[in-house]
Amino acid sequence: MTETPEQVDGDQPGDVTPTPAAEAAPAEAPAVETPAVEVPAAEVPAAEAPAVEVPAAEVPTPAEVPAAAVAPVDRSAWGYVDAEGTVFVRTPAGDRAIGSWQAGTPEEALEFYGRRYDGLVVELDLLEHRIRETDVPEKEARSAIERLKSSLVDVAAIGDLALLDTRVAALEELAQERAVAARAARAKAQAEARTLKERIVADVEAIGAGTEWRVGGDRIRALLDEWKAAPRLDRKSDDELWSRFSAARSQFSKRRKAHYAELSATRNAAKAAKEALVAKAEALASSTDWGATSDAFRNLMKEWKAAGRAARDVDDALWERFKAAQDQFFSARNATFAAKDAEFANNAKAKEALVEEAERLLPVTDAGSARKALRGIQERWDRIGSLPRDSRGRIEGRLSAVESAVREAEDVARQRSNPAAKARAQETVDSLLAAIAKYEKQAEKARAANNAKGLADAEAAVAARREWLVEAEKLLAEFT
Repeated sequence: MTETPEQVDGDQPGDVTPTPAAEAAPAEAPAVETPAVEVPAAEVPAAEAPAVEVPAAEVPTPAEVPAAAVAPVDRSAWGYVDAEGTVFVRTPAGDRAIGSWQAGTPEEALEFYGRRYDGLVVELDLLEHRIRETDVPEKEARSAIERLKSSLVDVAAIGDLALLDTRVAALEELAQERAVAARAARAKAQAEARTLKERIVADVEAIGAGTEWRVGGDRIRALLDEWKAAPRLDRKSDDELWSRFSAARSQFSKRRKAHYAELSATRNAAKAAKEALVAKAEALASSTDWGATSDAFRNLMKEWKAAGRAARDVDDALWERFKAAQDQFFSARNATFAAKDAEFANNAKAKEALVEEAERLLPVTDAGSARKALRGIQERWDRIGSLPRDSRGRIEGRLSAVESAVREAEDVARQRSNPAAKARAQETVDSLLAAIAKYEKQAEKARAANNAKGLADAEAAVAARREWLVEAEKLLAEFT
């Protein structure tokens, strides 16, 4: 069922659209007592026309009554009483009998019927004032003018009746002009109201298709208040636009409800997952297995980030517990590592002293003595303990260089004491000497035969073997 603006939010009293000013009931003028014309019953003419009634609400206040209506006037210009007592009013169409006066003077008769004219003037003045100065509905103004025109037909009153007819005709034109202007104003107001409501509906439909749940909800409520304050259109247009407004708002509300339901489920799942992670973290908080537990905490942190967010207050409370457990473990680990770092720093100083002692063995001249001294250094090295990670490679590398030099010296010493190796070195030197002698003879023959190519090849072979001979003689010299 399509909801109406009156049903929105449950706090909208009755009709939400203000009545246009042009259709509002006119404010009634305060009732003013009109002095009654007292005429004895025996003096009232039998043929008298009915008096024109002036509604009390339309009687002007004394300030509004023209001076001619309250001051003495000469009625004889507009009427007279003949010898038989018949009362006549003068009109452009001729004199017209309006009654019979059998009691009192003719002046009293003229005054009596003149006051009726004054009442008509007052009524006309009031109606003209209302039409000119207030927003009298067109139908009401037309009805009042018609009643006034009817009352002027064969009216029993003495005064300028032609002037009243002229004024009524002018009043009709004025009322028509005011009606045309009022219709134009209403049409303009309706067009503006339509534009406003179409813009409101378009805004709601745009919001209804979006995902700005908090801001969008606030904006729709503001647009609803704007709709309530806007004037009504014709029923069909108003209902069509409201149906679009209501449908867009309902769509937004359903999607927002589904979003928050999904969000609530996601947050509940995140809460359960994080509670389990907190329990694991608290179980690991007192561990002293620094490496494995550090890895475990890193994995728990990855799982924490992947778990999503619970409700803010719940998420914050769980994070405080998780962080407290993590801080407890890493504080203990850091304190332990700080103590070890101090120990390692002392170890580094001691081992650097050993490295310097080992480096004084270089260059190695006696492999046996060097090995013996190095062994003692290595034994003291092993008793000192571990080095800091940042200096371990540098210090151990220096000791390794000394160890390599001692091993190389030992290898050389072993080779020098090996007869077979010495014989092989002597054999290499002898072989190279024989080859050099052979290629020198070939060079002499080629020179004698003017064999340039043969000479060049022989000389190249001699030069190469002389280089090899230098190295072979150095190796043989090591055995002597």
